[in-house]
Amino acid sequence: MSDVLITENLRGTAVDALSSRFKVAFHPDLWRDPAELLRVIGDCRAIIIRNQTRVDEPLLKAAKKLEVIGRAGVGLNNVDVAAATRAGILVTSTPDQNAISVAELAIGLILSLARKISAADADTKLGGWNRMQFLGIELYGKTLGLVGAGRTGYLTGRRAQAFGMNVIAYDPYLSKDNILVSELNGGLTSLDDLLRRSDVVSCHLPATADTEGLFNAARFALMKRGAFFINTSRGEIVVEDALIAALESGALAGAALDVRAIEPPTRGKLESLPNVILMPHVAAFTNEAQDRVTRAICEDVTRVLEGKPAINAVNRIQAVNRI
Repeated sequence: MSDVLITENLRGTAVDALSSRFKVAFHPDLWRDPAELLRVIGDCRAIIIRNQTRVDEPLLKAAKKLEVIGRAGVGLNNVDVAAATRAGILVTSTPDQNAISVAELAIGLILSLARKISAADADTKLGGWNRMQFLGIELYGKTLGLVGAGRTGYLTGRRAQAFGMNVIAYDPYLSKDNILVSELNGGLTSLDDLLRRSDVVSCHLPATADTEGLFNAARFALMKRGAFFINTSRGEIVVEDALIAALESGALAGAALDVRAIEPPTRGKLESLPNVILMPHVAAFTNEAQDRVTRAICEDVTRVLEGKPAINAVNRIQAVNRI
């Protein structure tokens, strides 16, 4: 019997500290075997996951002693929060701990597209010295459109301002009087207006029923000809065939994706396009961000198991008879 079950690769001094206080079962590949996970979850008081483990209603029904689900990260599309709430199980996450790293990668991808860094690097390593082939653009004076202006979007916008970019944002959940929005100067606008005005569109959205397929052929058609599209949030928000068509037609000058609708993806047309940068969902994978994420989730799990309130609780629960 274990107090805490870790089903994905989560390591560090915070995990060591958690193991010194509770019995921790560390199985970093268990997410690959749902049947085995279903078998062993019954005696656990806590489970810590990343984005691969699916915590659904059948698993929650088998988890007779579960008190808390710790999601080491931001997105919750792999956790049935409603079912957990009905079962009286607290869900906690790490909403801010990796925001700096994601924002820095978004800026890095924008720069890479604007200056054709990846393509120039590959060509030069093959012996080329084709300077005019890699004529780029400056970010100074260009408009960055943030689709989602929460913590990560805000930090991306602030860093873009250092390059002299104008920043506008679309976020239906923020007030125009939000202090973070006011610091971006450009303010909030509609999604359609943002797409028409932006030289670079950077996405910072969760995967929800409202955002799935948000960027389809109609939305890409609204974008400025020659604009760049960046997605470091969730792959489900993009209709990839529509993005490919926009890139192939020249409507978009380039795209950079850290996330895909299906991960890992099968090799397809996106992988063959020269004006596309692809990364394997690593925006939050820096030493600093992972240390903050691990510490935050282990702290919350410890607090819950000791009868204290979680700091980053996602849901509110009431006592439930789970016998």
